[in-house]
Amino acid sequence: MGVKIQPLPIEVVHLIAAGEVIDSLAAVVRELVENALDAGATRITISVWADQWRIRVADNGMGMTLEDLRQAAQPHSTSKIRDRADLFQIHSLGFRGEALHSLAQLSTLEILSRPAHAAQGWRVTYRAEGDADQVESVAIAPGTIVTVDRLFAAWAARREGLPSTSQQLKAVQTMIYQLALAHPQVTWQVYQYDRLWFNLWSGNSAKDLLPQLLKDVRIEDLTEIHLPDLSVVLGLPDRVHRHRSDWVRIAINGRFIQFPELEQTILGAFRRTLPNHRYPICLIHLQLAPEHIDWNRHPAKADVYIHDLDDWKERIKTAIAQALRLDPEAVPESLYTSQVSQLIKVAESDAGYHVDREIIPEPSPFSALRALTQVHNRYILAEHPAGMWLIEQHIAHERVIFEEICDRWQIVPLEPAIVLTQLSTSQIEQLQRIGIEVDPFGEQRWAVRSAPRLLVQREDCTEALIELSLGGDLQAAQVSVACRSAIRNGVSLTIEEMQTLLDRWQQTRNPRTCPHGRPIYLALEESSLARFFRRHWVIGKSHGLER
Repeated sequence: MGVKIQPLPIEVVHLIAAGEVIDSLAAVVRELVENALDAGATRITISVWADQWRIRVADNGMGMTLEDLRQAAQPHSTSKIRDRADLFQIHSLGFRGEALHSLAQLSTLEILSRPAHAAQGWRVTYRAEGDADQVESVAIAPGTIVTVDRLFAAWAARREGLPSTSQQLKAVQTMIYQLALAHPQVTWQVYQYDRLWFNLWSGNSAKDLLPQLLKDVRIEDLTEIHLPDLSVVLGLPDRVHRHRSDWVRIAINGRFIQFPELEQTILGAFRRTLPNHRYPICLIHLQLAPEHIDWNRHPAKADVYIHDLDDWKERIKTAIAQALRLDPEAVPESLYTSQVSQLIKVAESDAGYHVDREIIPEPSPFSALRALTQVHNRYILAEHPAGMWLIEQHIAHERVIFEEICDRWQIVPLEPAIVLTQLSTSQIEQLQRIGIEVDPFGEQRWAVRSAPRLLVQREDCTEALIELSLGGDLQAAQVSVACRSAIRNGVSLTIEEMQTLLDRWQQTRNPRTCPHGRPIYLALEESSLARFFRRHWVIGKSHGLER
């Protein structure tokens, strides 16, 4: 038996950050679906008739008794909190007890529900005040069906102030996506005008949901990490990224929220792993103890306060760094990338035969690479227990140097000083901003008396200093120094030199991409090679079984 729906004491009502929560079709979906999730639903069906301002949400949750149904649309009536102390111990998505009452005022509201233990269900319609109007028994499966019809029919100005129908449907879709990602154990069916709009199948985590929402993202493009009170699902930066930061999102206790400070923390954690003007796919889900969070700050619960914010920022940065490493315990590698798939398809086409694809088992965990040879004095071919890797030497070394100089950025004296001419004021200020000492040395001449340690002994130090003067922050300067200092493509390396580079590269924090965002390696798993060379065929008894 569930907790009964009861009106809140007046002193609790006065403490609630109320306000009109129903301001759009998407808001109706949010409130009804959150009720379904609080009821333990694992299957939710949503039907939208936007032109008719009608929405129906059906779930297989615990259902409501007739007594609860009579009380459900009364103002500030809820089963989720009871007193003042409960406001600071919120365990549910909903708690204010005002959504159904608002819907009764703004629309024609009907609820059908049946608890699992009951022999029959009930259908109740409501008057604008929230009182039950018509009550009758119905035969339905356990769960609840809520229909909101003629929304804002008596509020013409409200309808006129809303976005277009297409924009509202887009907002409904976005709302469902967010709810689904926060509750991946739920299966969703969504209809528009009685036709199936989209399905979302349940999974173990948001990682299983994302490829259903983003058609250009495959599950092998993603990785996840689960830590106490914190889970991360992110797109591997060498495989997927976005033109906008629309898939940098924060969820807390089952609800995605707007949290600019944490979103900036995420973007900072991906800096220098993506190309310029590209953004990551990253979903962070925090599980906070109720006493460490205040939901009662915004009517739509989109703005919250959490304790120990700086600590959470550090934990998020650490979790993202761990997920981006080539570490089998943090990142289950799937080496059969789209690039490799395309290479094999092209090779098969040229060879005049085709392969029947089969499901490939998860490759063996990442371990130390063994350098084999150099290809075109540009790529290092390395043996991996699951196959072969091809690593571009310049950008792998660039990643190594970049992280080293970020950790130990050193400006050292230049003896003798280097004289530069025709520098603009902004160029002089830029050099000084990154810690380089610059003094006037005659008309339109300046003496540069210090430089980054890695540049001091280089023959092109003068050109490098001019490049550094042309703009960017300290990290941009560090990228420039790393790029100039890294092994050039075309340079011949010994096996020992290649192995040393691989060992250093594998220990970097962000080994997947260079500081400019370019992918560093291409992995070809042994099972892909075996399929190409027909090592999976059964030859026959006379030749034995070949696998």
